[in-house]
Order: sequence, then C-alpha cells, then structure tokens
Amino acid sequence: MTAETSSPAPNPGRRKLTLTTQIMLAMTLGIVVGVIFNNIQNEFINTNIVSGLFGMIGTMFVNGLKMLVVPLVFFSLLCGVTGIGDIRVLGRVGGKSFALYMFTTAIGIAAAIGVASVIGPGRGFDMRGVDTGGVEGEAAPSVWEVFAGIVPTNPIQAFASGEMLQIIFYTIIFGIAVLMLGARSRRFVQAAEYMNEVMMKIVAIVMMAAPIGVFALIAKTFTEQGIDLFKPVLAYVLTLTGTLFLHLFVTLMIILKLFSGLNPFIFMRKIRPAQLFAFSTASSNATIPVTLRSVTRRMGVDNSVASFGIPFGATINMDGTAIMQGVATVFLANVYGIDLGLGGYLTVIAMAVLASIGTAGVPGVGLVMLTMVLGQVGLPIEGIALILGVDRLMDMIRTAVNVTGDAVVTSIVAKTEGKMDMAVFNDPDAGADTEDLDIDEDAEEELASLAHTPAWS
Repeated sequence: MTAETSSPAPNPGRRKLTLTTQIMLAMTLGIVVGVIFNNIQNEFINTNIVSGLFGMIGTMFVNGLKMLVVPLVFFSLLCGVTGIGDIRVLGRVGGKSFALYMFTTAIGIAAAIGVASVIGPGRGFDMRGVDTGGVEGEAAPSVWEVFAGIVPTNPIQAFASGEMLQIIFYTIIFGIAVLMLGARSRRFVQAAEYMNEVMMKIVAIVMMAAPIGVFALIAKTFTEQGIDLFKPVLAYVLTLTGTLFLHLFVTLMIILKLFSGLNPFIFMRKIRPAQLFAFSTASSNATIPVTLRSVTRRMGVDNSVASFGIPFGATINMDGTAIMQGVATVFLANVYGIDLGLGGYLTVIAMAVLASIGTAGVPGVGLVMLTMVLGQVGLPIEGIALILGVDRLMDMIRTAVNVTGDAVVTSIVAKTEGKMDMAVFNDPDAGADTEDLDIDEDAEEELASLAHTPAWS
C-alpha cells in the first residue's frame, strides 16, 4: 500500500496582514525605534544605523517612487485621453463631463490650499536642519514663468529631466493627435493600455516595499526629531479629513443642486453603497460596477450616459487625490519652513488638476503623483515619510470622495441631457434589491476596462 503525500492544508485561522496593516505597524515601530534612539543619542547608532542603514533604505524607497513618475504619467494620461474615443460621437456628453470633472477638481484643490493655509498644519515644527538626502527647497517660480513653462521646447528633454507640467501638456496634445487618426491608432492605443497595466504592476511591486521604506524613513526622522514630530502629522490628518468632508458633503452637493436641481439628500442616500465599497477598496476602478449600478438602477441615469461618465470619471476625476496633494503641500511647506508664495500655490493647483487626468484609480498612486507636485515646487520629497504611514486611511476617504464626484457629474450631465428617469430617482425603493448583490468578477473586469477602451474598438 502506497502512502499518499499531500501539502498541509492552509490554516483558515491565519490571515495575511494587509498592506494597510503592515504600513501602520511599520510606522508605529519606526516611531518607537526612533524615539528610543533619540533618547539614547549613541554616535555608533546615529552614524551606522540611522544615517547609514535607515538612510540607505529610505533613499532607495524614495527613488523607487520617483522612478515611477514619468512613465506612469505618460501611459496613464495617454490612456485617459484616448479613452474619450471619437469626440464627434461623444459630443456634448464628453465635453460637459470633462469640463465638470476639471471644475470640481479645481474647486477641491483650491479649497484644500485655502483651508490648509488658514489652519496651518505643520507650523511651529521646523525641519530645515534635518538631512533630507541632498534635496533642497528651491525658490518658487513666478506666475508667468509657470504658465510660460508649460509648453516644452524639447519634449525628449522634458521627459529626461522630469518636467512634469511639460510632460502632461505634451501627452495631452499627443493623445488628441492619436484620436484624430481614428481607427489607424487602434493597435497603438492597445499597446499604450498594455504599458499602462505594466506600470500598475510596477507600482504594486514598489508598494510591496512600502512597510520597510516607511519604517526606515520614520525611524530616521524620529531619531533626529523625537516624539514631537507626531503633533504636526495629527494636524495634517485632521485638516485633510475635514477638507475631504467639506468637499463631499458641501461643495459637491451645492454643485449638484445648482447644475441639475436634484435633491442632494436623495442622491447621498442612493450613492451610499458605492461610497462604502470605495472606502473599503480604496480603488475607484474597482468600484466602477457598484457606481454604475447605483446611478442607473437607483437614480435612473440612462446607461448611454452612465457607461461613459462613470468609467471616464474613474480615469480622470480625482478630487480627493487633488485635495490630498494640496493639503500635503501646504503641510510640508510649513514643516520645512518654505514659503511657496502665490506662484507656488498656482503651480500646485495646475499640477493637481492636470495630474488628476493621469492618476490611475488604484491604491497608492496618489503618493506617486505627490512626489511630482513636491518636486515641481521645490519641496523635499523625503517629506512623504511624514504622511505615508497614515496615507492608507486617507486614501480610503478620498476614494469615496472621488466616486461621489463621478456620480455627481454623471447625474448632472444625464439630467441636463434629458437622459434621467426622475420617477426612479425620486423612488426611495428603486433598485434597492440590487445593492447587496455580489459583483461578478468577469462583469467587474469588463466594466472596469471601459475606462481605457476607445470608442473605435
């Protein structure tokens, strides 16, 4: 009788820690180790472990984030532009959607900078004496230099030097030219979509190292500064959360009422399933099936509008991410004692609005875009270590804001185009039986692919 061998069955009681939990644990451990080392003040530890080992690991992680910026912006933004498809077919729906998405993003980032400037998170804590890996703050350019510098004289040089405003401008023009070539661009667009997927995988690979990078950066920072560093981070969290809620419950609802006349209370009640799903996944793309179901079956938006507006919004509408970039920029400018001035803040607004088109709807990408904004206004990129530990929770909240913005704009466009069934919208029970249905994985993948599928495919 032959004995059969088999691998041991997995223990259902043991669950792998999520990346969120890992980062939070790494941040906590980094604070503890940093505070201990700060109190010890041992020369060997400071030289070989803090400045040496921790400094090396932190620099490698920051470089990994910076490595992603240029190719991620190019391919993701190109897919976003070409995803519009044939502009002649999209007509007013595409134009209205694009204008409203850009408008809500601009309002969000401007409000974020205004609120953060008034509250002043990070004031009173000066990190100008801390080693930032050789990255020094630069004088912010004037307003006129910002706008004049958007147009590149040499696109290749712009890509090589990482001039992100120029890269974004050139990529948008490039995408429009691809659209104008029509069906001949089909294979090129498919190749760009493939490269965009590759970049998303690279983002996932880099984020796997996030707990180690966070630990090293946080431990190094707290060794140099001590426990008092937590105070400005708490102020950042409270300021960002308050600004996100302000945009979600006030700004977006006012825009909904003014442009469509729809009842904001009914809207918020019916979009709740999509908000909860967005909060749990921290991914706008993953929430596309639930958002589509909410706006069509619960609110009565015609599928011809919803099938364009929701995937399009998941691709280019990143109100929450833009708000985070605004608050984080003001916070880090205060922490490092750098006055950005009017030109610097206008640069942040322009960068956040344009970059929202190229920010993929997946967890963690907002931080990559933040490195671009910080570099553009001359703030040390290493400052991301101060907010990275709490970013996952913030990411969940801002994703719910993003998804709500997608539904708001889609509902406005549908109402103004006469493509909305008001009887369904006003019926509190309409589509309620679909809220708790499980999402079919094949259907989810098919719907999510709409965000990057040109109309000519």
